[in-house]
Amino acid sequence: FKNRAEEALGHTIEVVSGREEARLVYSGVAHSSPQRGEKLLVVDIGGGSTELIAGEGFTPSELFSLQMGCVSITRRFFPDGRMTAKRVKKARIAARVELEPIVASLRALSWDEAIGASGTIRAAAEVMTAQGGGRANKELTPEGLTDLIRRMVDAGEIRKLSMPGLDPERAPVFPGGMIVLESIFKELGIDSMRVSDGALREGILFDLVGRITHEDARERSIRSLQQRYNIDLVQAQHVEETAVTLLRSLADQWDLTLNDQELLLRWAARCHELGLAIAHSGFHRHGAYLLENSDLPGFSTFEQARLATLVALHRKRFREEELERIRPDRRAAIRKLAIILRIAVVLHRGRSPELTPRAAVKAAGRKLKLNFGDDWLAAHPLTRADLEREARYLGEADLKLEVV
Repeated sequence: FKNRAEEALGHTIEVVSGREEARLVYSGVAHSSPQRGEKLLVVDIGGGSTELIAGEGFTPSELFSLQMGCVSITRRFFPDGRMTAKRVKKARIAARVELEPIVASLRALSWDEAIGASGTIRAAAEVMTAQGGGRANKELTPEGLTDLIRRMVDAGEIRKLSMPGLDPERAPVFPGGMIVLESIFKELGIDSMRVSDGALREGILFDLVGRITHEDARERSIRSLQQRYNIDLVQAQHVEETAVTLLRSLADQWDLTLNDQELLLRWAARCHELGLAIAHSGFHRHGAYLLENSDLPGFSTFEQARLATLVALHRKRFREEELERIRPDRRAAIRKLAIILRIAVVLHRGRSPELTPRAAVKAAGRKLKLNFGDDWLAAHPLTRADLEREARYLGEADLKLEVV
């Protein structure tokens, strides 16, 4: 579906994880709402998931994404459109069960204000305001939500729902959303909730603006990984500098771009030794697993897969199967970036701060030539041995590496 959608739209589609969606929702709400207090609880009820985020100012501290939403709860408990008190009770219990593991964590944080976002909560505010069940400025109350659910049960069937302020297109999934929202109010002890005009869309826009104003959330995530896993920052910097130098020399020859691909290569270089925190043996595979499965704010699932692939391929045998994480039309570029990273790592394997190898690099077809000039290789026999071994690895991957 994703591939066909990208072809139809003419744009790349990035899929985000539930926690990343929560982070973006919080950003959209925090930037779009006048804040009455520093500590916020943000709630966003979608069709299949519900995000709850606690934070302070513009920074989220706890992010949760639960697998329940207005569509999923409605379909599960009211599949034929009939609403009874018994079905509503079961739906309430299911929502509370989903909330149960995170209630204690959220209650312990405390907050100055609860803010709701997106269609379900805005629809609830419109209905409650129209019926006199809400407070000023579209603030939701637990009493108003309970009354709304009672009125829906009285209607008997979803198709008969007709309330002032309720958009007919929202009505088919409105009951599930209200049950989820009411459960959140009761489980977290919320006495009022203000409604925000900003949500996921605005959060994405603020995130994209941040990427061009040196506030890229992805950079913060990489720095956090480096600190958490005690990565050798000096070694990472040396590998990064050499890798970028090689990329800029090969960009035209290998048809590589110097924007997103350079960023990706930089991040891979900075955390290529991530897996050493687990074990030295096979640390490239450990690092790849961590990168693909960790929550990395700012990164889409596709970006994480590309980053994980580069780290998985940065040493030992060049396993072509690692590229299966990447869609076929993107594999050629990732393959070339992986080769660049491998060579940069080899050139700094000695971890000497004084060793700054410089080589002219040329590519032609499946051949790559490194020319160090003079007698540099003769003066550095260990590096030469490392490069010769790398040439054998790349030869197995149908690339001839020549070193002179």
